[in-house]
Amino acid sequence: MVTTLPVPIQFELPEGWRAAPPDEAGAPDAAFIARYPQPDAGFTTNIAIDGEYRPDATPLSKIADGSVERLAQAATAVEVTSRREIGSEDAPGFTQTLAISAVVGGVSRDLVQAQVYLSMLDIADPRKRAVVRLVLTTTASQYPFVLSDFQDFVRTVRPDTRAAS
Repeated sequence: MVTTLPVPIQFELPEGWRAAPPDEAGAPDAAFIARYPQPDAGFTTNIAIDGEYRPDATPLSKIADGSVERLAQAATAVEVTSRREIGSEDAPGFTQTLAISAVVGGVSRDLVQAQVYLSMLDIADPRKRAVVRLVLTTTASQYPFVLSDFQDFVRTVRPDTRAAS
């Protein structure tokens, strides 16, 4: 069952990337999946979007810690290689990069996951805070080639104010 985002957003995919049904992509908890057109050794790099309402004031860094803990339960090894706060006081964000060893489709893989957390207020009810998570998952060898696409994608993500009218 595909998850819906707690707040509407809009974005632009990098050239060549294609949307895929989350259920078919093996990511039923995602609201959106995009796939890179060139697999690497049988693994298809992807961008996933999910999110949830967060009525509490939990810092984005703590929410990111929770993602690492959940991933560590499913992977062979997870190492946080970088993390930092981004954005502004009005539009805070957090990013972290993870080195992951995991068995995917029966094959042991070295993966990299770049995660971006964006705090957004519900346009219809600004008292409600949502956290939208953008995740790039790729092979370690393909990471240098797709990182700029992911960064370009992240720059286009914004609240969809048309959805509130």
